[in-house]
Amino acid sequence: MKNGEKNISGVKESLFPASVFAIYFGVILLMSGIHSGLVVFMNQSGWPDTVQTVIPMLYWGMVAAGLTLFTRKKIKDAYEEPLHRMAEAAGRVAGGDFSVYVPTIHTQDRWDYLDVMITDFNKMVEELGSIETLKTDFVSNVSHEMKTPIAVIKNYAELLQMEGLREEQKKEYARNIEAAAEKLSGLISNILRLNRLENQRIVPEVEPYNVCRQLCDCILQFEDAWEEKQIILETRLEDCAMVEADESLLELVWNNLISNAVKFTPPGGSITVEQTSKDGLVSVSVSDTGCGMEPESIRHIFDKFYQADGSRSREGNGLGLALVKRVLELLDGGIQVFSEPGKGSTFLVTLPAAGADGGKAGAGRGL
Repeated sequence: MKNGEKNISGVKESLFPASVFAIYFGVILLMSGIHSGLVVFMNQSGWPDTVQTVIPMLYWGMVAAGLTLFTRKKIKDAYEEPLHRMAEAAGRVAGGDFSVYVPTIHTQDRWDYLDVMITDFNKMVEELGSIETLKTDFVSNVSHEMKTPIAVIKNYAELLQMEGLREEQKKEYARNIEAAAEKLSGLISNILRLNRLENQRIVPEVEPYNVCRQLCDCILQFEDAWEEKQIILETRLEDCAMVEADESLLELVWNNLISNAVKFTPPGGSITVEQTSKDGLVSVSVSDTGCGMEPESIRHIFDKFYQADGSRSREGNGLGLALVKRVLELLDGGIQVFSEPGKGSTFLVTLPAAGADGGKAGAGRGL
């Protein structure tokens, strides 16, 4: 079954099944029989003609009234009341109330298509409520993340205006202002980039290229950072692994994963970047010997602005991995996280290879 499809086998196809019409047919036949018997009885008893005319009229009037009331009740129960509840609920949702729940008419083993529609409506309201919560959290997080570097810039700008500062102090304050401005600029750039990706304003330019070459280029960009922390970096890459993807978007993925590995690996630790090809897929793993993550953190690691702990909150703004996940979704790729507290983390990316011969195994090489 495809994602989003509902199994509706066994759902009644009509709100008025054949049994209802069988009831009508049986009742009318019964009433006709009673009418015939009544007419014969009145004739044999010698009742006046006026009485023999009025009584069948009253009789069929009562039958018609009964069938009309029965039909009216069936229509009210089957259509009007559920639709009125739906209309009322839709009005509350339009007013911003996402706690609305409309009960189904029947139990699940007797569902009809109106029950299915009500269930879908409840699910839609639940999703809208989640989106509204995410929207509120997003605005709150953006405001918080922007407030910190702006406050830093303001404070150091005020300090620069003080008299009697040494040249060394001025340079230090200016460096702090520059760092805060870079953080703010990076936050805004990531928000804009993520927004464009989520709204599909970026159309991936997919073409085959050697991802091993790209990995080497991205790793070398962080050479100064890993050497400064005396991190041992090991790579196990094939000579050539061709993927069909957008090269510029995948560069965001590798830069974020490698950057995080360098940031959260302690001095003297190690990082391993490994690439393999198998069954039409190219896999790339980035492993570190950092602090690792709890299961709860792993579940939310790709949420926007989520930061696993206080140490990580000082290192970024929580948008990098959200960008990684969205890029891989656009490129039909996938990502998995394996981590244990105190034992480091591994991020495993899988991408479709460019044809069956895309990757050729070669000797591993180090940087």
